[in-house]
Amino acid sequence: MNIESQPTPDLARLGTLIADMPVAMLTSAGDDGALVSCPMEALELDGDGALWFFTDLRSDLAERVRSVNVSFSDDARSTYVSLSGRGEIDMDTQRIERLWSPFHRASFPDGPGSRHLVLLKVVPEKAEYWDAPNSRTVRLIALAASAVSGTPIGQAEHCTLTDLSSSPPVSAPARR
Repeated sequence: MNIESQPTPDLARLGTLIADMPVAMLTSAGDDGALVSCPMEALELDGDGALWFFTDLRSDLAERVRSVNVSFSDDARSTYVSLSGRGEIDMDTQRIERLWSPFHRASFPDGPGSRHLVLLKVVPEKAEYWDAPNSRTVRLIALAASAVSGTPIGQAEHCTLTDLSSSPPVSAPARR
């Protein structure tokens, strides 16, 4: 996944966390209100903090992206990220060409010019992550020590990221 330079520390942290997790589960609400999830390949975290995916215009996903959740998981590193935001369909042919790779031909045999290939842009509004940077062995020892001592030892870092807007804050006019 391509991760561009980010305008806020929270977006930079998000980029670092998901850099090696190209597959995400995207969850949205179906027509009946039930939550529906599907795996998606994250292609890019752009310089404004938006995540980009390819999708098929014929799928019902294109109609239910107003409010979404995107979850990333790396069990080997014990790193998990869940972000909520809003999605929108984008047909930017230049971005499609730039993000295209031969691996996408399996889903879109007509290539980047496929009339059904569109981009799903997800603009994050809030993200949470859980990150345990130590090895599994260290985590197991910490878990055992926590059980014996009755206090949390070496727990994963859990944090909420809310500064995910790339637009500068609106400042009040100076008083004279």
